[in-house]
Amino acid sequence: MSLGVRTDEESGVAVVTLDRPDRLNAIDLALATELTDCWRALRFDDSVRAVVLTGAGERAFCTGVDRDAVVPQPASPYMLDDPLLRIGPKANDLWKPVIAAVRGMACGGAFYLLGESDFVVADTTAAFFDPHTTYGMVSAYESVLAAGRMPYGEAARMMLMGTAERISAHRAHQIGLVSELTEPGGALAAAVRCATVVAGYPAQAVQGTVRALWAAGEAARAQAYAQAPHLIALGNLPPARQAELFAGRRGGDFRVR
Repeated sequence: MSLGVRTDEESGVAVVTLDRPDRLNAIDLALATELTDCWRALRFDDSVRAVVLTGAGERAFCTGVDRDAVVPQPASPYMLDDPLLRIGPKANDLWKPVIAAVRGMACGGAFYLLGESDFVVADTTAAFFDPHTTYGMVSAYESVLAAGRMPYGEAARMMLMGTAERISAHRAHQIGLVSELTEPGGALAAAVRCATVVAGYPAQAVQGTVRALWAAGEAARAQAYAQAPHLIALGNLPPARQAELFAGRRGGDFRVR
């Protein structure tokens, strides 16, 4: 199992932990399935009234899809299979509040999870970026979700600058991507404190509010998602060329702002 779920029945809070620290909590096909199953199960667990989502270890919250994951694709550009499309709580019809607690890197496909969390708490080690363009890939779903969490110009800069820049925890807090900033290692406890407060309120009122907040951008998000498969099919380099660019990456050659 690559996903930990710990439930406190007294507080009504569940802590869901991506548990692949040796892979920087990158999501392989097994973990993608576990996440989907987890969110679906939490829909039926009335003892859980709020959720905290975090990553194991100190280096990363999540670094997106595991580069070693083999995702078979149909030959047709009209039938793109994205293994991350169902890893978020909203994609699985879970309307209990989800708070993300971020330590270390959060990049690329991590935005499938951050974008479907209700708010984000991070410590000062957190850093956010999207490597897609650097490696010849279209950032489609990630860009849609990121644009819903920060000003357009900030989202555009992050997606277009690829691996050349990272948004620091302080900058993420300034632009509203992060709602609370803590000392190193303090994000999980801070997120649990918030979740405990929310879990203490009447569940139906809380869940209705979560649903209303998500509905605010639902139509625009659905229209953007409809374009994503075609943009990816048109704009992505062949997988072999992507792999070449990825193999040639240089660690540490980036600016933090």
